Amino acid sequence: MSDTTEPVRSHGVRIPWADLPDAVRAWVADEVGGVLEVLPQQGGFSPGVADRVHGERRWAFVKAVGEGLNQEAPDLLAQEVGVLGQLPQYVGAPVLLASLDERINGERWVGLLVEDIPGRHPHTPWVEAEANATLEELARVAARPLPGDVELPLLEDFMGRGTLAHWPDVLADPPADLDPWVAANADRLSAVAGIAGGRLSGDYLVHNDVRADNLLVTPEGRVRVVDWPFACRGAAWVDTLMLVLNLRLYGTPGHTSYDARMHALGATEEDVDAVLAGILAYFVHKSRLPAPPGLPTLREFQRVQGVATAAWLRERWEGAGPPSAAQPSRTGA
Repeated sequence: MSDTTEPVRSHGVRIPWADLPDAVRAWVADEVGGVLEVLPQQGGFSPGVADRVHGERRWAFVKAVGEGLNQEAPDLLAQEVGVLGQLPQYVGAPVLLASLDERINGERWVGLLVEDIPGRHPHTPWVEAEANATLEELARVAARPLPGDVELPLLEDFMGRGTLAHWPDVLADPPADLDPWVAANADRLSAVAGIAGGRLSGDYLVHNDVRADNLLVTPEGRVRVVDWPFACRGAAWVDTLMLVLNLRLYGTPGHTSYDARMHALGATEEDVDAVLAGILAYFVHKSRLPAPPGLPTLREFQRVQGVATAAWLRERWEGAGPPSAAQPSRTGA
């Protein structure tokens, strides 16, 4: 887990609009009233299409992926369709306009069409105004419990038994380049992460993947959260923790002052330590695996997130300032 000076892109390699099956392009054209213009978009880890589409009736944003590009991607997109179809309006998630899930020439293709949101990804390195606007948006959504009829996975199950459960993998086979501080504190980190699952319960909407490339800053300065396949029901502060990790990853003035935002939403110091320790093992373990099909930059992005997580934990436990490090490349401008 040594540091890097190489830029890291937080997105995969997407296919162009022209490479979509004719049936998928025809579905989009039917929904928007004929396609006049297609504007490809970057960001997000999927090898499928992510395009703004100008139709005769309306603008829309389309995502579509086939199992031939990545076996798991269609399931994730279908999960997002299910989430968007039931989120309350107050959340401000993109409005689902249409979806597609069918076999085309023997291959499963999944697509979703949502409202086109004018905007751009936040600047990275982060600027203070956009960081604050995002924190305020997350706090706004976390201010009210999720209605009981919204059926989402429980965060303590989704993360506690999955994302945060990789210390046995790391301890059984430590990477050769494991950060010396992490290696020296591995037993403590593993023990702390072991209590994380029980600290994630709650009755609030959790996006579960908050980072710069899953956010849009509108011309009015509002922040909209997009890309919802991993949404869960859980603790109100988790999305804010993930954002603060992203602020630290890319850098922003006064990032240490944002920790208080998590505590304002109910997080204790022990909660934060437990989840960060679990996330650290996830990044360490996943970053050494082969890259999934169509996602050549994913493992390196996970690696540098592990570096940022370890630096944050070391700072919390030892009071040491974060080490100097070159930041990953910008995901938005």
